[in-house]
Amino acid sequence: MSHRISPESPAMLVATAPRIALGSPEFKRSNRAMFFGGFSAFALLYCVQPLMPLLSHEFALSAAQSSMVLSISTGALALSLVASSAVSERLGRKPLMVAAMAIAAVMTLLCAFAHNYPQLLAMRALLGVALGGMPAIAMAYLGEEIEPQSLGLSMGLYISGSAFGGMAGRVITSVISDHFSWRLALGMVGVAGIVAALEFWRSLPESRHFAPAHGGWRSLPSGFRLHLSDAGLPWLFVLAFLLMGAFVSLYNYIAYRLLGGPFTLSQSLVGAVSFFYLLGIYSSVWAGKLADRYGRRNVLWMMALIMLTGLLLTLSNWLPLILAGVAIFTYGFFATHSVASSWVGRRATSNKALASALYLFFYYLGSSVIGSATGVMWGRAGWPGVVAVLAGALVLALLVALRLRALIPLGQAEK
Repeated sequence: MSHRISPESPAMLVATAPRIALGSPEFKRSNRAMFFGGFSAFALLYCVQPLMPLLSHEFALSAAQSSMVLSISTGALALSLVASSAVSERLGRKPLMVAAMAIAAVMTLLCAFAHNYPQLLAMRALLGVALGGMPAIAMAYLGEEIEPQSLGLSMGLYISGSAFGGMAGRVITSVISDHFSWRLALGMVGVAGIVAALEFWRSLPESRHFAPAHGGWRSLPSGFRLHLSDAGLPWLFVLAFLLMGAFVSLYNYIAYRLLGGPFTLSQSLVGAVSFFYLLGIYSSVWAGKLADRYGRRNVLWMMALIMLTGLLLTLSNWLPLILAGVAIFTYGFFATHSVASSWVGRRATSNKALASALYLFFYYLGSSVIGSATGVMWGRAGWPGVVAVLAGALVLALLVALRLRALIPLGQAEK
């Protein structure tokens, strides 16, 4: 017996539904929702970073023990990315993202009431597991729903929200904890996360190009083989490893340099360096537009070169030039990440959530591995040693970007 597909079957509706076009009400709604999503995820994840000294004092912790409040979240996030992508292939994109944002916000709110440090770490770990359902799924949603020629812009807006959230989470908790307490600071960030989750749920259009996969967990091995055997995706994963590793490392150790001689800046002034994150709001959108216009392969290597230029400027002993270098480096990072992440969404022909999860897995892995290596170099050779490690990573990133420039496109939409 032959089986015919009804013109109104889900598969046919997915195939014929129009993608979200630039200028449409759905385009504005999806971009607003993704900005809130990126803001919330990164604010909730990184808001504890400036609180580490306060946690050391309250719970009698060493600096290394206090740093676990952030690393346990990023580690849990990295490990949950692949599992979340598999779940989203069955349940859909929007429901999982809304749940991830809501649970992470509630966990942050509960952190304000932690009775001891192990309890605080447990809730931060659950927050990381929950957030695994946000970044990769967001990239997959945009890759499926947004018209190809506008994907770079949408991805740039999502990443600009991430940049703003990463900065705002640090600044909000720093100011509130300075005048009141770290518990009130986390409580306020948690409430803001709940509001962002509600706005995300209200604004994001329902998926029209998502078709549930029926392989479940059994489809993961074939998905891994598909993406890792692609001519371009593994190189994009390597790029994510190198870029995030360099970015996190610079911000980890530039504070040590500026607090010491000959600069001896105050903690408040050093913390204000995080305002350079705001440059990512502009550069990610700018790079996305350039990629949509000239092609990702023709833009990506230039963004990596901007990062390298900024890094080398920080070797100066003149403070204004160091700060200019950090600003240029930050501008280049968010631009490069915007282009590379949107390319993953265009390059993956199927199981886009898994492809995005692999990209982000290497992204967070890079921050751990390269961050540890630069810490060793800081102890042995100071700032020149840090720059040497990061310059090596960025030269490799530039070579990868140039190799990707020669990649044969899969189709007309993948430039």
